[in-house]
This record gives sequence, structure tokens and C-alpha cells, in this order.
Amino acid sequence: MTLDSESQQPWQSLKRVFLLLVTALVGLVVVQSLINSWNEPQVANQLQLYQTDLLLESTAWQGEGIPEEQWQVIRAGLLGKDPVDTAKEQYQKVRQEAAENLAEWATESSSDQPSALVEETRAGKPLSRRLKTALDQQQTLIHELDIRLGLIETYRQDTDAAIERWQQVRDDETTPAPLVRTADNLIHLWQDQQAGPEYETWLQQTLDGWFENRALEQLYTVESRPEARLRLERQEQIRAQQKLIKLALVGTLPAIGALTGTGLILWLLIQWVNKGQQSILMQNAGTSWEIPWTGETIWQVLAVGFFFVGQVVLPLALGSFGLGFANLSSRGRAIYSMVYYLLMATGGIGVLWWSIRTFRPIPEGMFRIKLSGRGLLWGVGGYFVALPLMLMVSLLNQQIWQGQGGSNPLLQTVLEEQDPVALLVFFLTAAVAAPLFEEVLFRGFLLPSLTRYLPVGGAIVLSSFIFATAHLSVSEILPLTVLGMILGLVYTRSRNLLSPMVLHSAWNSVTMLGLFILGS
Repeated sequence: MTLDSESQQPWQSLKRVFLLLVTALVGLVVVQSLINSWNEPQVANQLQLYQTDLLLESTAWQGEGIPEEQWQVIRAGLLGKDPVDTAKEQYQKVRQEAAENLAEWATESSSDQPSALVEETRAGKPLSRRLKTALDQQQTLIHELDIRLGLIETYRQDTDAAIERWQQVRDDETTPAPLVRTADNLIHLWQDQQAGPEYETWLQQTLDGWFENRALEQLYTVESRPEARLRLERQEQIRAQQKLIKLALVGTLPAIGALTGTGLILWLLIQWVNKGQQSILMQNAGTSWEIPWTGETIWQVLAVGFFFVGQVVLPLALGSFGLGFANLSSRGRAIYSMVYYLLMATGGIGVLWWSIRTFRPIPEGMFRIKLSGRGLLWGVGGYFVALPLMLMVSLLNQQIWQGQGGSNPLLQTVLEEQDPVALLVFFLTAAVAAPLFEEVLFRGFLLPSLTRYLPVGGAIVLSSFIFATAHLSVSEILPLTVLGMILGLVYTRSRNLLSPMVLHSAWNSVTMLGLFILGS
């Protein structure tokens, strides 16, 4: 043993102790975040309702300028046979899921095996802040859905059922004051045929889209204001055409993309059967990288560079300056998200560089980014392949989680955002910053590094699972693992980081654009 190696031993021991402590701390944070996401609602339900609202608003358009026969075909294809009944079913489904969530939490709080979220309640202490927030959100969501379901029932001439539903909302002690007032106003409009002086302003502030139009239509009828009702109908016609275009964008284009992806998958499988090892799918399939570093380096980069910096250091550092996402303005939240992500990427790449600096020159082919038509083609093709696969996985995931399990909090923020500058910043964060950093870390470093211990296929699966878990929502683990496997497959076959970066950017970009369209 040389003197130099002996002098390194205390340092190596100290570093491993530090890594163990960091890993224990990071493990607690990650596990707690996953547990906290267990009973949180998914944004998928909100997306479905936004699309349902587009469907309802589109029903007002009569297809002016389009031949009747063509319009009937277009209407049936985009809106379905009975869009109002379809909307009612969707609202009832989301309401049922929300009610089941509340019932499940109530059962957990009285069970003999308490979950971490309700342990304080069973010990006779107040509800934890996170659980109380989740309960309040679900209860408020149910009241909001009941108000809208009542308006759908009045449209179907079932006024008694609507009034009964609104009375339950009004009389429930958990209903927020604005919803109590809205329910009371609607009861007066349909039951007593009476309208107060501020009804119009209030209904415009608390309702939107098709539901606002139905309430205002009844108000103008009660107040005998035919001119206002006619003006409302004209405005609804104009907006309906715009909504129909948006509905086509968020509904039809993904379906076309999924069909294209299905065709591409079938072609790849047929080619694989015919050509075997010479097929596109088998290019570089068994070729691993010559990795000089050990699992300790992988551990160090992930534990310190990604999780410790991103989930512990940055929140504490920014919090010490009084900076927090929830306390900022609209643009402030967008800028905060971008700055947070850039700092996390800088810290992660810095730890990665420091960890492998002694192993230079870097193994051939690692971190290779080459602008080429082939690289772009792999990325675009991977995106289309991902569409039908992710659609199937998402349907399975909904059955498993039933609207629970949490989701990326930025999705809801972007869905409700109206400031163009903030939306642009969110878009750049998701479509540029995230693909660059995450692909360098998870595909550029982690996947090749794992091939030292695993076959290429095993490295793809394990790196994809770690990639999915890093997003800290239990309901996202399955779909993001599948997406990560597609990203890994694209990278290992193309041997060009440009390909998964293009795929990742396209996926995030289309998701963000869909949120922009629905939210607008």
C-alpha cells in the first residue's frame, strides 16, 4: 500500500459517513413527500373538467357557413351524440371520486392502523395542516361540482333535483361563503323567480362559460330583459366557435398523434420480427459503456447532486430569504420556478462534474450531443411512439389511483395562469431547462453508469424508475417510468443525447400548450 493511498483512507471514510447521513436525510424527505402525495388529488380530474367545459360551450355553435349534412358529421365527431349528458356523467364521476376520497380519509382516521397523514388526529390533536388543506379542497370541490350539476339538471328540465342539490350546498356548514351565496341566488332564480340587484354581477364573478350563460339566461328571463338575453346568445355563438377550435386542438390532434404512434410501433415490431438483430430496435441494444467509476460515484451524484441540493439545500436557502412559491405574485411564481430549477441544475451538474473529474478522459460516447437529422428523427419518432403507450398507461393509472396520488404542482398553476409573461417563463422552464438537465443526469450519466452492473435493458428500467420517483408523486411513478424507458430506449439506440432531449422537450411542450389552451 502506497503512502498516497493510505492518506486517502481517512478522507474516503469521512466521505462515506457524509454520504450515509445525506442519504438518510434525503430518504426521509423523499419518503415523506411520496406519503404526502398519497391522498392528494391529481390534476387529471381538473383537466378532464376543463375539457368538459369546452365541450359544453361548443354546443352553442350551429355550424354557420357549413352545409347541414357536413355539420352534423363534424358535430357528432367532435361533440358526440349528447354532449350535455356526457358532461353530466363526467362531473358526476369526479364528484363521486372526491366523495370517496373524503370517506376513505374518514375511515383511515378511525382505523386501528393510522396513516402518517391522520396520526395526529387519532391522537386527539388537531388535523395536520396538509391533511386539513386536502380535506377542505375536496369538500369545496364537491360543493362547486354540485352547483354546476344543478345547472345541468335545470337544462334538462329537472328543476326540483337542482334546487335540492343547491339547498344542500347552501345549508352545509363546510361550504365557503361565496358558494353559499351563489347557491342561494340560483335557488331564488329557479324556485321563486326572483332576482336581487347584484345577481348579475355576482353570477358573472363566480360562474364561467356554459354555466354562467345558463344562469344569466334564467336571470334575464326572470327580469324580462329580452334584449340582454339576445345579446347573450350572440356572444355565446361567437365564443362557441372559438371553443370548438380549441376542443379540436386538445382532443383531435393527440388522437391523430396516437394513431401515428401506433402505426410506427407496428412497423418497428414487424421490422424486428423480419430482421432480428439488424432491425432498428436492436441497434446498440446490447452495447454498454466502459464505465471507470463505481457505484459510490453514482450514489454520490444522485444523493448529493440531485436530491440533497434540490430537495434540502435550495428550499432551506431560499426560505431563509423569505422566498416561497405560494407567497409570490403570478410572474413571481414563474420566475421563482425557473430560478429554482436553474439553481438545482447548476448544483447537480456541478456535483456531477466534481464527482467524475478524476476519471477523465470521459468514456467514449458519454454526454454526446450531436445535431443531426438522425438524432432529431429518433427524438420525434420516440415522441409519437410514446403517445399511445402513455395513453394506455394513463388509463390504467386512473383506475389504480382513482384521482388520488398527487401530481406536479406546476400543472395546476399553469392551468389557472392567465399572464402571458408568466406562461412563457413556465414554458421555457418545462420545455428547455428540464429536458436539458434531466437528460444529462438521468440518461447521460445514470443510465450508462448502471451498465457497469446491469445489462442495458436493466439499466434502462432502473434509471427510469429513479427518474420517476424523483418527481415525488406516487401516482406519477408508473407513467413516468414508462416515459423514462422510452427516453432510455431512444438514447441507447441513437447514442446521442439530442434524441431524448428532443423527445422530452416535445412531451413537455405539448403538455404545456394543452394546459394553456384549456386554461385560456
